Amino acid sequence: MAWNEPNGSKDPWGRKSNPNSEFDSALKDLNKYFKTLLGGSSDGPSPSKKNTSILAIIILVLYLLSGIYIVNDGERGVVLQFGEFNNITMPGPHWVPRIIQKAEIVDVSKIRSIQQKAVMLTEDENIVSVNFAIQYDIKDASDYIFNLRDPDETLSAAGESSIREILGKNKMDFIITEGREIIASDTKILLQSVLDTYEAGINVQTVNILEAQPPEQVQDAFSDAIRAREDEQRYINEAEAYRNEIIPLARGKAVQIIEEAKAYKVKLIKSAEGEALRFTKLYKEYQKAPEVTRERLYLESVESVLGNSTKIMIDVDGGNNLLYLPLDKILEPRMMGGSNNTDANVVNNNSLSNKIQRSRDNFNSRKRDLYSE
Repeated sequence: MAWNEPNGSKDPWGRKSNPNSEFDSALKDLNKYFKTLLGGSSDGPSPSKKNTSILAIIILVLYLLSGIYIVNDGERGVVLQFGEFNNITMPGPHWVPRIIQKAEIVDVSKIRSIQQKAVMLTEDENIVSVNFAIQYDIKDASDYIFNLRDPDETLSAAGESSIREILGKNKMDFIITEGREIIASDTKILLQSVLDTYEAGINVQTVNILEAQPPEQVQDAFSDAIRAREDEQRYINEAEAYRNEIIPLARGKAVQIIEEAKAYKVKLIKSAEGEALRFTKLYKEYQKAPEVTRERLYLESVESVLGNSTKIMIDVDGGNNLLYLPLDKILEPRMMGGSNNTDANVVNNNSLSNKIQRSRDNFNSRKRDLYSE
């Protein structure tokens, strides 16, 4: 029998055909299940209106509960309606109708950071390797979500571009020594300006230059240059210290010499004035008694000269010869002699003293005679 005979009851394999397919059986089973769930029998009438209302209320409550969300402190809720920005919600509980709207929570108080390293060209055509970090937070949640596809990637590219521009305006020595803070500050200002142009909704907190040094290929040579620069600075400091030490000493010595010269000048002037005054008074006395004054001056001169001499001439009254006393020879045995001739030295010294005293008496008597004349 053919497969498509109109009155055939069997298939080509000899099986009896089933008027109800498996699909129809599944639909009947599903219908019975829903009738039982709503309180009816599988063979009885459809569910009641009361049961339908209860089911509708349950579905409504679940729908309403699903739209509740809570925004914590430091967060903002960005509400989207059919995928388009609608509004921003502040901290607290909120509700949105599901399917129509949805809310995305954005933490605007969290400090985020990225770090990167790049090799850049300086103003003096040197290459410097810079490792820097950027810390930022979110100042506009809607701009942060809608205007940036990848915020970290955008911030990284903008940060590298900004610091590259700043480094291109400075020299290498300034960058790797005392210029890090200035470069970081200028980079922050430029980066914030670029992000504001993008309307990125990002607020740059800080830009930190973690490391700035020449590339590894020239690190040794640059280290030698740094050591040479440090030695130069050390020599300069030592020279300045020596200068600060020697200049005050030289100035003090100069002041001392000047003061000594002034004192010597005053001494000479006063001495000259004293000599002139003494000469003036002596001249007045000379005008009154020339002979006596002249004789007195002569005797004073002889006395001052012979006072330091070890030789004495004695003029004996009534004699024509002068007695010569060699005091240096007489005193020599005393200075060189021992204990055996101590008594002899005492006798000689006593006799010498007597003779000297008699000579002085005679000299003084002659001087008085001259003054009395």
